Amino acid sequence: MVVKNQDFRPADYKGNTMKQYPRPSHADFTYLEKYGVRASSGGGRSSARETIGRVAAGALCEHYLKLAHGIEIVAWVSSVGNIHHIPPTPEHPVSSHNPKFLQLLRDVSRETVDKTPVRCPDPEVAARMEQSIADFRDRQDSIGGTVTCVIRNVPTGLGEPVFSKLEATLAHAMLSIPATKGFEIGSGFEGTEIPGSAHNDMFIRNPDADSASKNGFTKPKLSTSTNNSGGIQGGITNGAQIFFRVAFKPPATIGLPQQTVTFAGETDGVLEAKGRHDPCVVPRAVPIVEAMASICIMDALLIQGGRKVASFSP
Repeated sequence: MVVKNQDFRPADYKGNTMKQYPRPSHADFTYLEKYGVRASSGGGRSSARETIGRVAAGALCEHYLKLAHGIEIVAWVSSVGNIHHIPPTPEHPVSSHNPKFLQLLRDVSRETVDKTPVRCPDPEVAARMEQSIADFRDRQDSIGGTVTCVIRNVPTGLGEPVFSKLEATLAHAMLSIPATKGFEIGSGFEGTEIPGSAHNDMFIRNPDADSASKNGFTKPKLSTSTNNSGGIQGGITNGAQIFFRVAFKPPATIGLPQQTVTFAGETDGVLEAKGRHDPCVVPRAVPIVEAMASICIMDALLIQGGRKVASFSP
């Protein structure tokens, strides 16, 4: 599979101060320290351009997961700067307790997400996010945000104990995406502020346990009344929806003058980046998050399938 880039502008990186100075908070300096070379344009392997391969591979995985097992993976922009799609409230300080958020996890679709340029399923909030991004662009600055992802119709038993827990695999995959700075699953960091009595997901009889399976997996006898665990307990799926959130920093390359020093550390100077640079990467990150989630679930399914085959081998 080959994807050809026909929209490149290497001239944007020639004759400007990015050749002289490392960009603050960018990988220019660390790549030079590790490899002894620096990319002549675009950031090289630190650029999100490399994720096209991940998205292509993820699309194949996602197609199989949906076709063979009915597994659905949808991601969307949940915040840009301090503009939140569903912000915490005094009544519901934890998202996994918020009925509006739980309804969104059940109903959100890619078609709804893709109706807005910023990939937020709420048109009103999306308009505010879009305006905020435009304001930062006009000021030659940048802003970060978060992407939330839900994985539906997941079977029980995916994931391994200790080092290959499914949430660890997902976290590793998400934090390998350029510009990521945080990952939380289920109740996440909000869940640290409530007692165990409110956080524990109580087991109940699964009302669908005896109904016909539509995804090729045996339905569990138990389910839970809440889902603060985000569908994973002890690193292994319990059959509930998996949902997590990924944080993306503001893009490092901005047009505003920034005080820095030359690569060799000889003289001080001012970096003024030119060319095309995103004021916010979060909308572009949505399909990357979906792709990496698809790859992780596909891997987990293959590992679990291999274990079952091995257990029945003579």
